[in-house]
Parts: sequence; structure tokens; C-alpha cells
Amino acid sequence: MNHPAIAPGHVAVVTGGASGIGLAAARRFAEAGMKIVLADRDEARLADARGVVAALAGAAADVLAVPTDVSRMEDLERLRDAAWQTFGGVHLLMNNAGIGAGGGPLENYEGWRKVMEVNLWGVINGVHAFAPGMIAQGAPGAIINTGSKQGITCPPGNTAYNVTKAGIKVLTEGLQHELRNTPGCRISAHLLVPGFTYTGITRTDGPGKPPGAWTGEQVADFMLTAMAAGDFYIICPDNDVTRELDNKRIRWAADDIVRNRPPLSRWHPDYKDAFAAFSID
Repeated sequence: MNHPAIAPGHVAVVTGGASGIGLAAARRFAEAGMKIVLADRDEARLADARGVVAALAGAAADVLAVPTDVSRMEDLERLRDAAWQTFGGVHLLMNNAGIGAGGGPLENYEGWRKVMEVNLWGVINGVHAFAPGMIAQGAPGAIINTGSKQGITCPPGNTAYNVTKAGIKVLTEGLQHELRNTPGCRISAHLLVPGFTYTGITRTDGPGKPPGAWTGEQVADFMLTAMAAGDFYIICPDNDVTRELDNKRIRWAADDIVRNRPPLSRWHPDYKDAFAAFSID
């Protein structure tokens, strides 16, 4: 069974759809008989992705590719208008575009601005551009925002990226609350939280996919199953980290506040042994 938004003839819009998780999800949506609108900044990759997805769709005309910079609200509005004008509506929005740049708390100010504008403002722009019209349709629908475990446990190293993904988590939680309290609304929100995934953000010049990483296709399949079950938090495992270990890491992070420990105590030398014992109990 699928989430009711995922049905033949329905329309899915996917940002960051030219590669990685976005392209994998678009392929699954096309295989389900949906019409697809792909959005990405990389026009060459976008054209290639359109060909890949069109081969899975009912017809080439069922796939639209729109070059889009998600950090610009006018681009999201243009994307929305193109989707409605071409296909007559939107049933699923996947705000997936993201970059990995950023920096620590005291470095790379311009990197901070860039990652905030793409990762966080890109999702805010997508929600504001699409959600009102999707609600007004009165049809079943879904908004999927791609977050990260780094927005929940906030490991040191790239604070800017963590901030964007934490913001997406808070935004999506608030969005779901708003949607379920809107009379007549049939749209649900979902927070997709991939594990270690081999994508354009994580890929290096190494020999290929690391053994511990999932593929974008594995993430997309896990997402569809979780949506069908009605899950809001879609916490994906990978080949190295189980859901049970994720749960312990998340619980430990929350307990920093409850127990008044130092922030990020999981990486604090005074708590190293305590966390190690906690994580294997």
C-alpha cells in the first residue's frame, strides 16, 4: 500500500531531483504512475535526470524539468506555476535540495549564509509557495522535507549544516501540527531523516560507495514504506547504524538538557565512557 498522495495520475514535485535521494524518489514516484516535476540548479544533470525518469513514466510528457534555485522564492513560485499549468495540481512536494557546505561557529561566514539560504530557506520557500494551493485542492497530499540526523544530535564539525537541518525539523513539526488542525486539509507532512547515504553531498573521489552507506534507492524505498504506515519521523538506518543505536544517540542528546550535562556531551572526554556503556546496554 502507498500513502494516498502516491497514486497514478497524481503529481509529484521534487527539488534536488537531478541526483541522489531526490532522483531515486522521483524514479519511484514515476514507477507508481505519477506525473513528475523535477527541479534542480544543475541544468545538465537535470536534463539527464528527466530522461531517466521519463523512461519509467507513462509518457515523456509526464515528466517536466524546471531549472530552480530553491534559495530564491521567485524560482519556487515559478516552479509551482509550471507544475499547476502543466499538470493541473500538485499532490506531493519533496523539499529535498541541499548542500553540505558551512562551517563551525566562528568560521566561514559566507558559507553559513549559503547553506542557510539553500538548505533552510529552500524548504521554507517550498512550503510557502506550494502548501496553500495543495490544501485548497482538497485532495490527499504530502509534503516531505529532507532533514538529517545532524539536525537532531548536532555533532561537532559543521555547525552551520546542523543548524539548517535542525531548523527543518522544527519547521516540519510545526507544519504537521498546522495541517492536522486545518479544517478539511488532507495534506500530511513528513520529516525524512536519511542515514549515511551515498549522494552528491557525501561522495568523495574514493573508489565508490562505502560499505556502510545506503544508496538513494534504499532511502526512497524506506521512505515510501514509512509514509504508507503514516510515520512522520522517517529515521533511516544504514549499513553501519541500526535504528536502535539511532534511538540511543537521540535519547542521549535530549538528556544533555534533562540532566544538565555539558552540550554535546557525547563528544566530551568526561562522558566518553558513560556514553559508550549507554550505547551498548
